[in-house]
Amino acid sequence: MLLKSLTITSREKIIREILFHNGLNLIVDESEQQITGNSVGKTTVLKLVDFCLGADKKNIYVDPETKRSEYKLVKDFLIEHKVLITLVLSTDLDDSNADQIVIERNFLSSKKEGIRRINGQQILDENFEIELGKILFPTVLEDKPSFRQIISHNIRYKDENIQNTLKTLDKWTSDAEYETLYLFLFGCEFTKGNSKQAILAKIKQEDSFKSRLEKNQTKTAYETALSLINADIEKLNVKKNNFNLNAKFEKDFDDLNKVKYEINKQTSLISKLNIRKNLITETEAELKSNKSSIDLRQLEIIYEQATSKVSTIQKSFADLVAFHNTMIEEKVKFITKELPALNALISDKTESLQKLLVQETRLTNLISLSDSFEELEVTIGELTEKYRKKGEFENTIQQLTEVESNIKDLDEQLNEIDHDLFSDSFEQVVKKQLKSFNKYFASISDELYGEQYAIKHDIVTNRKGQRLYKFSSFNANMSSGKKQGEISCFDLAYTLFADEEHIPCLHFLLNDKKELMDDKQLVKIAEFVNKNKIQFVASILKDKLPEEINRVEYFAVTLSQNDKLFRIKE
Repeated sequence: MLLKSLTITSREKIIREILFHNGLNLIVDESEQQITGNSVGKTTVLKLVDFCLGADKKNIYVDPETKRSEYKLVKDFLIEHKVLITLVLSTDLDDSNADQIVIERNFLSSKKEGIRRINGQQILDENFEIELGKILFPTVLEDKPSFRQIISHNIRYKDENIQNTLKTLDKWTSDAEYETLYLFLFGCEFTKGNSKQAILAKIKQEDSFKSRLEKNQTKTAYETALSLINADIEKLNVKKNNFNLNAKFEKDFDDLNKVKYEINKQTSLISKLNIRKNLITETEAELKSNKSSIDLRQLEIIYEQATSKVSTIQKSFADLVAFHNTMIEEKVKFITKELPALNALISDKTESLQKLLVQETRLTNLISLSDSFEELEVTIGELTEKYRKKGEFENTIQQLTEVESNIKDLDEQLNEIDHDLFSDSFEQVVKKQLKSFNKYFASISDELYGEQYAIKHDIVTNRKGQRLYKFSSFNANMSSGKKQGEISCFDLAYTLFADEEHIPCLHFLLNDKKELMDDKQLVKIAEFVNKNKIQFVASILKDKLPEEINRVEYFAVTLSQNDKLFRIKE
């Protein structure tokens, strides 16, 4: 898909319409040299395209550095004037009958006034990204990698996108997610990617539960403390038995201690069972948010359009929908399979606890009527506290034993998947695909800059002992200009590689701050994209433009301090 147009309207009035063309598309800031040129909206054009592709609306009016400060003038204008952004994508800009996708979004939050339309169909906010993924990447059946992850290298205006060739996602993204993303991008088909992500999520959940249990002490510390408590209880019982007490008092006292022990044990167990239940329900809610309710007839039309262009698609649309939802349902079942038993256990233990509390009250009342000595009362207090700790520690040790067993089982399942993923045969697939990609990467970088860049893979082990494929570029380019060149070469190479491998991809690249790039590099890129019909959209200051490309036919839109993007009257 290529960018055809981006239109900004306010109450049916067109504020600005930007028409894109094949090859180089420049978003030019014409502000005079003595004016900084900031805030005219050249980066915002890129952000608006990204917004239509599912990005957060706050990107348009929130300061990217502070993440808190808002450009109130812009935000108020977008909301009060009900500004609508319309993005049109096309498979061929030279063919008026080519397939198109029309995406519309506004900045209003209410369900009644908020607009999130794809080809005229209103989409729920939580399903918007999913529906875009189904249309633009119809052969991608799994929910990992996500649509936003797949297109992250096509849209570069954030620092992590501009400065990194491969690390295009936010800083919290795990190496496991990057592994899944680049195995997909490089065409290394691995059907158990979803299962691996589900198991990793479950391991993370179990690790979190274990961390909560061991917040104060480790399992061995609890075991050591329990042995000391048992010794103390034995000594206190000997001391208590030396008192001259009637048999009935002795029996009531022993019964009370046993009841208190059971009460504390049950209370601790119920608390920890609820922690596990909450972790499971949180994970279940997150997974269910990924399941879609699909209008089959509406999307079948889109699917037919896709199959007309991609003849290798063998599955019916209904099959794809069923497969997607089944994958989500299976993951939910996997995560929540112990939930019914857990709820039943919590209910049973709560009922037992209530009975114990009634029994405790009865025994306490009986003992309070007995004659006792001051020293005996102290001994009773110490025994009661020891039994309380004994019940708490035994329950914690039991829970830790269970969670360690769960982690062991999950690790074994992960090892089974990794046996295939890191087999010699699969690694050969990875090497083959990287060799195919590097053919383009090295060729383009050599043609444009006289250097040969390439992507390599390593099998690494993270701090949790999990093996991962880690992809990286191997070159020593450190200057910002050089890095910009490497990034651009990667994006161009990937477009050509994906076409050869029949991997779905977007055919436009959005780039900010191209004034960081050397003039000769920028000119060579312009020549390359024009020759290869790749859409390269870049924002730049006009006084930084090389003379060779400072031409109107390369301009998509020109902005200035006197003609800013939204044309807001201050």
